[in-house]
Amino acid sequence: MTDTNNKITTKDVNMAKVRNIGIIAHIDAGKTTSTERILFYTGKIHKMGVIDEGTTTTDTMIQERERGITIQSACITTFWKDNRFNIIDTPGHVDFTAEVERSLRVLDGAIMIFDGNAGVQAQSETVWRQADKYGVPRIVFVNKMDKVGSSFNMCLESIRTKLRAPVIPMVIPIGEEHEHMGVVDLMEMKMIIWDKDEKGTEYSVKKIDNEYKDRAQEARDKMIEQIAAEDEKLMGKFLNDQEISVEELKKVLRKATIERKLFPIYCGSAWRNKGIQPLLDAIVDYLPSPLDLPPIKGFGPQTEKEIIRKPSDDEFLSALLFKVQTDPHVGTLSYVRIYSGILKAGSEVYNPNKQSKERIGRLLLMHADKRESIQLGHAGEIVACIGLKESTTGDTLCDKDMQISLSPINFTDPVISLAIEPASADDQEKMGTALNKLASEDPTFRVGFDHETGQTIISGMGELYLDIIIDRLKREFKVNVKTGQPQVAYKETITSVTKAEGKYIHQSGGHGQYGHCNIEVEPKDRGTGFEFVNAVKGGAIPSNFIPSIEKGVKEALINGIIAGYPVVDLKVTVYDGSYHDVDSSDNAFKLAGSFAIKEGVKNAKPIILEPIMKLEVSVPSEYLGTVIGDLSSRRGQIESTEELLGFTTINSKIPLEAVRGYATVIRSLTQGRGSFYMEFSCYEPVPKNIQEELIIAKNPTQDKK
Repeated sequence: MTDTNNKITTKDVNMAKVRNIGIIAHIDAGKTTSTERILFYTGKIHKMGVIDEGTTTTDTMIQERERGITIQSACITTFWKDNRFNIIDTPGHVDFTAEVERSLRVLDGAIMIFDGNAGVQAQSETVWRQADKYGVPRIVFVNKMDKVGSSFNMCLESIRTKLRAPVIPMVIPIGEEHEHMGVVDLMEMKMIIWDKDEKGTEYSVKKIDNEYKDRAQEARDKMIEQIAAEDEKLMGKFLNDQEISVEELKKVLRKATIERKLFPIYCGSAWRNKGIQPLLDAIVDYLPSPLDLPPIKGFGPQTEKEIIRKPSDDEFLSALLFKVQTDPHVGTLSYVRIYSGILKAGSEVYNPNKQSKERIGRLLLMHADKRESIQLGHAGEIVACIGLKESTTGDTLCDKDMQISLSPINFTDPVISLAIEPASADDQEKMGTALNKLASEDPTFRVGFDHETGQTIISGMGELYLDIIIDRLKREFKVNVKTGQPQVAYKETITSVTKAEGKYIHQSGGHGQYGHCNIEVEPKDRGTGFEFVNAVKGGAIPSNFIPSIEKGVKEALINGIIAGYPVVDLKVTVYDGSYHDVDSSDNAFKLAGSFAIKEGVKNAKPIILEPIMKLEVSVPSEYLGTVIGDLSSRRGQIESTEELLGFTTINSKIPLEAVRGYATVIRSLTQGRGSFYMEFSCYEPVPKNIQEELIIAKNPTQDKK
């Protein structure tokens, strides 16, 4: 039934009835359609939007409505049976993975959606692991049960084998594919059939038909056994064949779900308006409120001692800024999850990351692209602030007198770049402003400058991502730009240990310049980044010059040593040097550090790394040989193949450079019937011949050796 109690009020909310949840899945599994049904059945909207028509509530960007994909996560608040749901609908496309990452960081629970005829897909696995990383309890919803080839049991097996997740079926489907009518609720042992109206607001609840009785009883017995195994008292009852009440089962299952020991699984068809109401009840029954989770942990910015804050209005303020969004009407919107204390409109807060005070101009509750002004944000809530000037994604907001820093959000480095330049002088200044705003929104978007060509270089997570950025520059910010070809984000690193010396001595009358340091460079494991160690003893270099050496080293590494790509994954130890009482300066030691690292990297057997992608290609089985041959010619490594319903899925690893523009290739090879999904996997060394080509391309005057 539609929940009509859907008015937002700014009065105190019972925190036990709050659910901060996200909708996560592989692209096209049905996240936005499911969100639309949730909003309709909870009474938030009165007409269900359609993705193909660009009328869905949470897809508000013009690019989202035109392309039929979610690009930005959208927050919306609704109510179901007196419980408040703060929902975040996230993108499925891997190019926008930062939206999923930051959403999961602040959510208490999630609904994981799977396509009923595909089971676990590549991005399903990625977002499941992201949710594991942040300890987010989940309910599973197998969608598209009306689709040809859909199988609830196949999805169950896929989740158990590929994700090794202890899912527990709470329903069994009544019919599959075009015969899908509803579900059998195993907890209450009743049939729920959506047969009363097209919109699915009314449905029949009745006793289980004879043809489903045995199957339902067997499934319920397994469900009870799984739940009882999580509680000693219940297991005793189960072993002694004693009656176990629904209330007892729900209580233990709720605890097991919150502890991620079990994942309740439901099914239905969001597009056909079936299966959503039991899912809404499950959110209330099994997903946690802010009170059900452990208190948030942080540390003192000065003391670095652990600090714990309980989810209560009576505690001191601790909040995490997890998303920044440019809004044409109100300027910059800063989305904040409040973990403890109260956030007040007009109040002053402190940002320990930037060591600055901020004033909260206005507080808003967000309903996708609509907003409602409020005066207070309570513990456990997600709100948006207007007026923050310096705070960015991952920053903490707290009381100045009782400071706390919450752990930041880590994002993946971009893997592809594009050179852009303004079409006219009028666009020059506008472009800089627009790029700064876009960079503040998304931590995976980077802006740089190529001094050789005079072009601005933008970097992101994929070709689609950069395409959207260019489109936004033109439409949203009215900036016309010319673009080059997308370029792969190569990196440099070293493979051996070596020592090097850097000296900068300059005499020009009067005070001279003197800086001298000895360093050791050694490789680190892939993906561990840069480490700088000060091992100088006996005052050979005064401690105040050490940061200058580090700065010189870092600047040289950013600009690259052998081919102009950033140098990563190495440890630099400064262990000796000398100084001059009069002539030594910060700048001299900075240059000495730069000279030393350039020599050190060149002597440490440097190599170039390239981004390797995980590529999943789905093709009609008759084209399998053709597609595998093409992938092999592109330096692809085939890892596995799976066949289902006349289509074969090829799982492979392949260099990003080799699959730029692959959408056109796969259409051509399969007469338009093939599709693919690609996401970043890791960085690996390029073959020697390609490394030589990249070095010569960057240094055309250098002889090939």
